[in-house]
Amino acid sequence: TSAIYLCSQSLMLAKAKEEWDQEIVDKQSEKERYLSERITPLHTSGLSLSQLQDLCRELHEKVEIVDEERYDIEAKCNHNTREIKDLKIKVLDLRGKFKRPPLRRVRVSADAMLRALLGSKHKVSMDLRANLKSVKKEDTEKERPVEVGDWRKNVEAMSGMEGRKKMFDAAKSPTGQ
Repeated sequence: TSAIYLCSQSLMLAKAKEEWDQEIVDKQSEKERYLSERITPLHTSGLSLSQLQDLCRELHEKVEIVDEERYDIEAKCNHNTREIKDLKIKVLDLRGKFKRPPLRRVRVSADAMLRALLGSKHKVSMDLRANLKSVKKEDTEKERPVEVGDWRKNVEAMSGMEGRKKMFDAAKSPTGQ
């Protein structure tokens, strides 16, 4: 399989080289076509000295105009490049200086939270634990009667459908019978 892979790689490289060469030839022909459309050939034969001087002045004016445009575009490009460079430096500075700290769990009481949210307006203290229902241990022990006995008898009594019926009946009646 590696031989097939290498063969396919070499075929792809050969095809890419052919396309690249063709692209270069196409670009060159496109450039020649564009220049032939834009630039008219100069006919200097049979012109007098004053006509040649006028032609030279016209060409110098056109060159100056193109040179000014090139200079303006180059200045804009340099300005944008500097601006991009500065922004990249700012981004790197911001990334390096300010690391996000790992978040920690902070215990805040309800009073402190309300004080932080409302400021000095907060006068009422909220004691959330005062509203909770209190349960005494003695009450829970009375509700669950603890049967002390042989656990094997209890397992045998509860096995099968009769045992499940006893459990269902015991859960249904409040006294357990």
